[in-house]
This record gives sequence, C-alpha cells and structure tokens, in this order.
Amino acid sequence: MLKIDGSYLEGGGQIVRSSVALSAAAGIPIEITRIRENRKKPGLGYQHCAAVRAVACACQGHMEGNEPGSRSLSFIPGDIRKAECIIDVGTAGSIPLVIQAWLPVALIKGGILEVTGGTEVPLSPTVDYLEKVLIPALGIPESGVTFTVIRRGYYPAGGGIVRVTVQPSDSARVIINSDTSCGIRSCSSGLPLHVAERQASHAVLLLGKVLGRDIPVEIQRSEGLSKGSSCTAWCGAKGASSLGRPGLPAGKVGESAATSLIGELTSTGEVDRHLSDQLLIYLARYGGSYTASEYTLHARTMYWLLSLFGLPIRVREGKEVAFSA
Repeated sequence: MLKIDGSYLEGGGQIVRSSVALSAAAGIPIEITRIRENRKKPGLGYQHCAAVRAVACACQGHMEGNEPGSRSLSFIPGDIRKAECIIDVGTAGSIPLVIQAWLPVALIKGGILEVTGGTEVPLSPTVDYLEKVLIPALGIPESGVTFTVIRRGYYPAGGGIVRVTVQPSDSARVIINSDTSCGIRSCSSGLPLHVAERQASHAVLLLGKVLGRDIPVEIQRSEGLSKGSSCTAWCGAKGASSLGRPGLPAGKVGESAATSLIGELTSTGEVDRHLSDQLLIYLARYGGSYTASEYTLHARTMYWLLSLFGLPIRVREGKEVAFSA
C-alpha cells in the first residue's frame, strides 16, 4: 500500500482528490495520513469525502476513514467500470472539485456523474471554467465530455446540480492548439435577470476594449435554494472567474473576472496558472506539453505526487515554465 503524506507542500484537498484518482487509474491501494494537518480545520471536509465517493463509484473502490474530520484515509481500488454515480456533497461544497477527482477515472471506461452542491464557490474553479477551459485543453472531442447544469448553487445554501457525461477516451493528450476563442458566461440564481446582465456588460466592455474584438456572451439564470452570481471569462487555455456577494455591485463582479483574465493573457505561457496544475495528471498519463507563467505550489505538489505513482514529468524553468511528458 502506497503511503502518502497529506500535509506535504500544498497540504490540502488537492492531495486527497488527486491521490484517489491516481490510485483508481493505476490500481494501487493507498493510505493518506496527516490530511490537511496545517489547515484551520484539519482533516477531510464534506467536499473531499464526496470526491472520494465519486472515484470509488467509478472503480468499485473500498474506503476506510472517509468521513468529515478524518485525518487518515485508506483507499483500495477495484475494477474501473462505466457507472452512473449520484453524489450529494451535503453542503455548498465545490461540485467542480468533485468532478476533477472523478474525471481522470471516468475517461477510461466512460460514465455519468450527477453532483449536488455548489456550482461556483470560493477557492474553486467554476463549472463553466471546467467546461470551457480545462476540457478543450485535453484534446477530447466536443461530444466526449458534456456538462448539463440543472441548477446553479452558491454558498452557503448550495443546492446546485450538475450532470456530466463522459465517453471513453483512449487519449487525453495535452496539446494547446492555436484556437484563442473567447467568451463570457454570466450566471445567477434567485436574483433578478439584470444582475447577470450587468456582470456581463461590464466584463465584455473591459475585455473587448483590451482584445479589440467582439466577445460572445452567455447569460444563465436559474431558481434554486441559493442566491448568488458568478462570471467566468476565457480565451483559449486561459480563464478567470469572480463571484458576487451581498453589497458588491454586479458590475464589479464582471470587471473582476475580465481583469483577472487580462492579467493571465498578458503573462507568459500558454495556460493560466491554475490550469497548469490541473493538467498535470493528464500530462503524466497521456503525454503532451505546455507552458505556464510560473511553477506554482499546487503544480509542485502534483509533480511530487505523480512521482510517487511512478509517473514522472519534466519541468523546465526559465522566462516561462515548460511542462512535458
């Protein structure tokens, strides 16, 4: 059984999610100890437990210690299957992070995952970022991974529902092509339509001025258990998002997403700094290459974790950071 120190480097949920995904894909039993030891609330959270359950569903895995607050977890993978998995985080915890753990395993045999929780929450990519930035970077056909946002869910009430359908893929080789298509998706739940519209109008005005071209805009509004809003902007393999909150003008939400994306676009590298670590599990398994502006702590953590599973990658640091396998 492979022993993994859950407090090493980034020392957060990334180690848990990626470890169980790699365990399932490689068929290697693991034990994670000292989980999130240096966090304000150490141990597993509801979202981490949900991610582990999603991976276990896809590979008929056996878990011990997968409960909120646990500081150790053992995971014994079984045979990967094409399964339909229904997971409720139980809180407004991040749906996208649950999908991130499940996706590398689901690509092997295909499957369906329906998750209830938060579609856009702090310290997490939005579900729109996964769809518009992560998936295209994997070179998977458009029909290979489809997202259906049944209902948006925001902190603290949650209640969002996302259904993801994945077809088996022989390769998710990371190749960043020259397509620099851009877009803005502005969303809300339980708020007047003009909130999402104002977010989008401010984002498109700022981003369009910098890029010198028209930017396609999507407005999505739903009714659910929660009230909240978000704005996600992207160009090619770079994206950014911002979340609304009480007292923050809708225009500022859109401007924040656009400003963050502009910062990424004016930086070196083919992918944004968040995507740089999200792609590493696919790079190690399927090959490819890409560059980023910096070698982040999350990317360093993934480099270390992949090496434990015998999946080395190459990193070359210079004016930009080059990743290859």
